[in-house]
Amino acid sequence: MRPADVDAATEALLRGDWGERRAWFAFVAGHAGCHPVVAEDDGAIVGTGVGTTNGAVGWVGTIYVVPERRREGLGHALTQRVCDGLEAGGCRTLVLVATDEGRRLYERMGFEVFDRYATLERHATGTGAPEGSAAARVDGARAMTAFTRADVPEAAALDRAATGEDRAHLLAAFSEEPGGLALRGGADGRLRGFLCRAPWGGGATIAADPEDARVILAERLRAAERGHRVRAGVLASNEAGLAMLHRDGWTDAWTAPRLARGAPIEAPLSGIWGQFNHALG
Repeated sequence: MRPADVDAATEALLRGDWGERRAWFAFVAGHAGCHPVVAEDDGAIVGTGVGTTNGAVGWVGTIYVVPERRREGLGHALTQRVCDGLEAGGCRTLVLVATDEGRRLYERMGFEVFDRYATLERHATGTGAPEGSAAARVDGARAMTAFTRADVPEAAALDRAATGEDRAHLLAAFSEEPGGLALRGGADGRLRGFLCRAPWGGGATIAADPEDARVILAERLRAAERGHRVRAGVLASNEAGLAMLHRDGWTDAWTAPRLARGAPIEAPLSGIWGQFNHALG
């Protein structure tokens, strides 16, 4: 996929009711860590796929085929092309989140379900003030600030410990997006957790301590406009975290399987409380 393909790829997904992806395609077509591909027939885009290299872990996503060209093997070919590119780039583990329809294809290609994402939501009751717009003392030990480029080195280390991935390139790319949060505390003021937002929605929320995650999510609820739907996401295997969110009034929104193939990820994954969407992890 080239920048010149963005409009046509966007229109192809809109025709199939896959939503507005223009900002997403514009980003991946110009970002070195992303590897977008298209399937063309006589100059018309009939399919898309995106891979993202996060160190030794590669993400696969936005595998789409226009309705009139399905069941011709294009989905398999697009997925294979993305996987080949990620593995050539040094990825030893490939990960994706599947729809029920796509899951069968991925399992035939060697992916296996090893967990599920549980997405939960609450409606904000706050004032609508910009998230992280000003430094705020949370309690005697912790303070919240806006997420900035200066936070990226610590955030990348925290993220690697939680996910097993190197997403420093994404954290840097989105470090100045409105709504990001950095939670600091302790005698040395170290970073305890963060929210890094993407411009088209979604955001990585990482905190090793569930209480720190609760503070970050509470700030999102406080800052969002009253009635706005706020979402959080954990892996179903994080039973304690899921139970905590339910106790706090979060309700189940949707769930989807997380599949992988290749080397196991050496990370607990319990520090994940929200995701970038599409193919970023």
